[in-house]
Amino acid sequence: MEKPDYDYLPIEDYGVIGDLHTVALVGMNGSIDWCCLPHFDSPSLFGAILDKHKGGRWQIAAVHPGSRKQMYFPDTNVLITRFLGAEGVGEVMDCMPVEEDVLPREKAEYHRIIRQVTAVRGAVTFRLFCEPAFNYGRDAHEIHVSEAGALFSATAMAVGLISPVPLTRVAKGVGAEFILKAGESLSFILRQAEKADNRTLLSRPTESEQLVQPTILFWKRWLARSRYRGRWRETVDRSALTLKLLTYAPTGAIVAAPTCSLPESIGGGRNWDYRYTWIRDASFTVYAFLRIGFTEEARHFMEWMAARLREVKPRGRLQIMYGINGEHALDETILSHWEGYRKSGPVRIGNGAYGQHQLDIYGEMMDSVYLCNKYVTPISHDLWHSLTDILEWMVEHWRDADEGIWEMRGGKRQNTHSKVMCWVALDRALRLSAKRSLPIKRAAWEKERDEIYRTVMDKGWNPKLRSFVRSAGSADLDASCLLMPMVKFISPTDPRMISTLDAIQRDLVSDSLVYRYRAESGVDGLKGPEGTFSMCSFWWVECLARAGKLEEARLTFEKMLGYANHLGLYAEEIGQGGEALGNFPQAFTHLGLISAAFNLDRALNGGSV
Repeated sequence: MEKPDYDYLPIEDYGVIGDLHTVALVGMNGSIDWCCLPHFDSPSLFGAILDKHKGGRWQIAAVHPGSRKQMYFPDTNVLITRFLGAEGVGEVMDCMPVEEDVLPREKAEYHRIIRQVTAVRGAVTFRLFCEPAFNYGRDAHEIHVSEAGALFSATAMAVGLISPVPLTRVAKGVGAEFILKAGESLSFILRQAEKADNRTLLSRPTESEQLVQPTILFWKRWLARSRYRGRWRETVDRSALTLKLLTYAPTGAIVAAPTCSLPESIGGGRNWDYRYTWIRDASFTVYAFLRIGFTEEARHFMEWMAARLREVKPRGRLQIMYGINGEHALDETILSHWEGYRKSGPVRIGNGAYGQHQLDIYGEMMDSVYLCNKYVTPISHDLWHSLTDILEWMVEHWRDADEGIWEMRGGKRQNTHSKVMCWVALDRALRLSAKRSLPIKRAAWEKERDEIYRTVMDKGWNPKLRSFVRSAGSADLDASCLLMPMVKFISPTDPRMISTLDAIQRDLVSDSLVYRYRAESGVDGLKGPEGTFSMCSFWWVECLARAGKLEEARLTFEKMLGYANHLGLYAEEIGQGGEALGNFPQAFTHLGLISAAFNLDRALNGGSV
């Protein structure tokens, strides 16, 4: 058997599975092309999505030509890839076991990928090829093949592939070809242990069905807790399942996306590592989970964020993002030996933006605290003390220029959205203080809050464009202004907001798709174009709904649903031809979808939003 040919799949041709510690991306061709073990931010074991030659992959697929389809086992994150052809129909069911009793532990004993291969109709020939590439393909590995399967051993890690069919050496991996008749099924298990005795990796601990069925049950029970009963329920459910999949169980952190360096434009250099947790996502995460009934997830995420707040030095600055275990240093490195997705280098790991100055995060942080105090659990004395200390720093610095929400690398500006969110931070703190009679410098903070408001209305407003703009003195529109009514800074029907919507529609909206800003202006300090930003498209829907433009909002929302992939998943951006661009799947987008669906459904039912 020779090494099978391989080419890059469209980003939208992937599904995702996971065990609440990490995920794997499974293509419609049956190939696992991305998986980092044991955690989201660990070095990759399979990375063919970023280099088809050196990245490593694990493929199980039917040999016969025909069509390929994917679906999730209903109400779960267990994925089924189907191969339909003249010979018959074959399936590969992919699962990363989640067992409820291991979730509270700091570390799971094993991380496993189970692939159940079945002939549904006819006699189907399958081909297996597994070639790991440890540590982003930088570490060589040894292969030991036995009757039980294959053991791949590198310096820092080993994995075992348990196989019911004989494996042979192929290139830097192993392969096999086998035939299954209708009703026959085989299971393959890839095992990695965080504290491993390599000799146990090839021992089959139990029948795979005893691992898959509890995982199916786990996901069904989890989703059953959702209180959402409105329109587009299946879509909202899939977004909720995706967000849970991007959650790191030991700490409650949610990664922005489980991938790194998937490009925002083919051939361009806008490639970033999103396997970390942003403070900015806090209020969106808490809001989305609370709206559909997942209070425990909101509480767990707030515990992670509270730990970050306690780490801030007195009168110090909050960092914009952290590692899933709270790591502070996320130094950026370029993997020059990898070509990147469709030669769209450079491939970056780490994210240098962690050192940026972004003032908007204080508003998102305080909004999430306010929501959790209202709907989950009352704020503690110690957390309130940490918050007020951090907000004192913000009061002293809100006039600073900063890099802003989009993490631009073209210099600091007086960003309108950053000022708005500083207003949110003080507004929510004042409200919470009044509700709970908590100590605060009320008169001083009310004065600062009002000064921020006047600054935004004066300097963030361009009278010639009749629109709020990206930064003071600018003539550039920015989709972040769509958040202004959503955070209660301005009424959604205020004439200034309505004219801003009109301006954004003229300049940034393409049908239902919304650009963050016009990247071709070079304002962000980066070369090349980018696609429309899916999160902004859902903000647009929500703003239309809040402004009472329900027919337009509903049509726009329905069109946006048409840009999801075949499984209902979204990447960060959408390209000119409707293709997925950027890291995948993106939590931000699915958070926005849940919020837009909830508020649009309420508005259509005659409720207020």
